[in-house]
Amino acid sequence: MNAVTAVPTPSVLHGRGAAPPVWANDLDSLMEAYRQAGGDPEAIRQANVATLVVSGSQVLMAHDIAGLRFEAEELPQGVKARIIVAPGVTIERLVHLCFGLLPAQGRQEIIASYEIGAGAKVAFLAHCTFPNAVQVEHVMDADIHVGAGATMKYTESHYHGENGGIRVIPKTRVDVGENGRFHTTFSLSHGRVGYMAIDYELDVAAGGVAELTTKVYGHADDDVHVREVVRLNGRDARGLTKTRVAVRDRAHSAIHTVTEGNAAGAVGHMDCTEIVRDQAEAQNMPIVLVRNDEARVTHEAAIGSVSKKELETLMSRGLDEDEAVDVIIRGMFN
Repeated sequence: MNAVTAVPTPSVLHGRGAAPPVWANDLDSLMEAYRQAGGDPEAIRQANVATLVVSGSQVLMAHDIAGLRFEAEELPQGVKARIIVAPGVTIERLVHLCFGLLPAQGRQEIIASYEIGAGAKVAFLAHCTFPNAVQVEHVMDADIHVGAGATMKYTESHYHGENGGIRVIPKTRVDVGENGRFHTTFSLSHGRVGYMAIDYELDVAAGGVAELTTKVYGHADDDVHVREVVRLNGRDARGLTKTRVAVRDRAHSAIHTVTEGNAAGAVGHMDCTEIVRDQAEAQNMPIVLVRNDEARVTHEAAIGSVSKKELETLMSRGLDEDEAVDVIIRGMFN
């Protein structure tokens, strides 16, 4: 194992006139894949931006800033990472994370823990990219603790290439402290999904807020599974899950959401919209569980095709049916 902490950015490591390190080509290739996934490589290279870049089982970059520290350890098939934000600190700029695997075959396992100190504020922008995946497995096991009065925002975008030969299995456990706030958005709307099983479990303390947004577009024989469990354990806790999934061709989706109202004043809502086309199949399995007569949990779900009126309007402007459906679905995501 090779422990790496606060590795400087490549510009610092290279030095003036020095030959680039062995992993420089890997970093350049991953940055190009990062660009394809919608990221901005130039933002990652700025000295005042906290950054963690992992390719396969290799830490290519781990750049700390004041108030935020990375601890990363390379494993045989992945990386174990700990991200720590000091109490009371506000991280002004987005923290950039990039996880990827460039070969067509392989396995990447990320074991991550996030410790957001009391009263801290931080926002992460994560890109996971597997552009050449033919037989790839990406496993994520994350634990997140948002301290009392802290705010954490986590935006994650995936790109899996066009082959569909990937299995993505992320599991995340989140503990939101009193009056803490946790907001996360997951999106996979370009390229193939392959097989994906998202698994979120959240516990929210008194006055805390948790919001989860998931946006996935599956086609061909993609298989999409989303499980989200939100337990509103403290007085006046709030929870929202917002799921937007579209499947077409022979793709399949199964959405399983659970919200528990376990304390007085707790309010939760589950909002799921799924679009199904061709021979695809979409399932929605909501569970509402209330254990306190002063709590309230609601649910709304809609599964069906795209709006016929919207489809006709776009086709009248020169788009064919597939193009029009694509525009409508991406509009729902936005």
